[in-house]
Amino acid sequence: MLKPARFKGTYGGRGSGKSWFWAGETIDALLSGLNVLCVREVQNSIADSVKALIEGRITEFGLDDYFEATDKEIRCPASGGRAIFRGMQNHTAASIKSLEGFDRAWWEEAQTASQYSLDLLIPTIRKNGSELWFSWNPESEDDPVEFLRQSPPDGAVVIQANAADNPWFPESLREDMERDRKRDPDKYSHVWLGEYRGLSEARVFRNWRVGEMTPPENVVWFYGVDWGFAKDPSAGLRCCVIDRQTLYIDAEVYEVGVPNERLPVLLNGLPNASLWPVTADSARPETIDYVKRHGFPKMRPAKKGKGSIEDGVMFLQGMDIVIHPLCVNTINEFRNYAYKTDKKTGDILPVIEDANNHLMDALRYAVEGLHRKGKMLPTVFDAPRRRDRYERREDLEDGFDWKVA
Repeated sequence: MLKPARFKGTYGGRGSGKSWFWAGETIDALLSGLNVLCVREVQNSIADSVKALIEGRITEFGLDDYFEATDKEIRCPASGGRAIFRGMQNHTAASIKSLEGFDRAWWEEAQTASQYSLDLLIPTIRKNGSELWFSWNPESEDDPVEFLRQSPPDGAVVIQANAADNPWFPESLREDMERDRKRDPDKYSHVWLGEYRGLSEARVFRNWRVGEMTPPENVVWFYGVDWGFAKDPSAGLRCCVIDRQTLYIDAEVYEVGVPNERLPVLLNGLPNASLWPVTADSARPETIDYVKRHGFPKMRPAKKGKGSIEDGVMFLQGMDIVIHPLCVNTINEFRNYAYKTDKKTGDILPVIEDANNHLMDALRYAVEGLHRKGKMLPTVFDAPRRRDRYERREDLEDGFDWKVA
């Protein structure tokens, strides 16, 4: 990081010392007579900036006599260097472009940077020998700043820094880190190891694991299918409920670009699917009709409606979910199915991302009868009397053939 480079970046988890390092580099630049622009995506007040951090480091270095701090700037009178603080969304494009004379730009919490703001700042800092510094805690691989990791410019210096790289890591933080490591591995990975948030607290489901189970012979199987559109896959799975609390997913199918005439072949990859009711995405009634006529007579449309996603997710969150290790696409979606995150604040929103949800939708369709109208369908064939009783329930009016099943 000390060698000259146009682009420099440090990313990783909490407690790594990234911000302290760049604050020290800012002080060194000011002592050298350079001008430093410290930016964030949003800065509602100077309190949101790194100004207090830089001032604290100046004091720790015993350099207070060399600097003057105003409400909005830090200056080094002897060298002429100064640091100013800006929020990219709080200033006009013209006001940002007017800062072209600055030698350094440090973007703290760069995971919140928008593509527009990056496109505005990067060409603005264009003096010979100028440098752009970025420090961030990764949120999503889709964040614009991730270009520094995925396709770095020639000569860029980008490193990962975590707590283990910081010899001054405070013991108070170590206690927090160890607690997260033991109690919440996903949070630990995101907060302390710098993994993407999509793998941690923003995840919709944490009540699942990979494993194998042996369902009873008289178990009731539930099947769900989500049709593919364009580049989206057609996806289906089979599941059952064991002991009324454990949901076991033991088989999946998943393929992109499947034409209608091949869908029955795909679905035959789910054991005994042609014998059982299969609940499919109702957005394609013509597809359901075709598949029903080609080997899956008990296929039926999902009963979507207002709140159906939320109801299905809430039901699944109350189950203990076990996924067979061969269901690799289901496992991947469970890992990445996440709530949206506010790009400005980092807050997790009560809205689920429309991504990583093909098998998740299929699962919701499969189990919709288990919780619809507050009724719980049977999960095993206990006795003839019980089968007869459930056969008359309106939830099964669309053709469940218990004898065939």
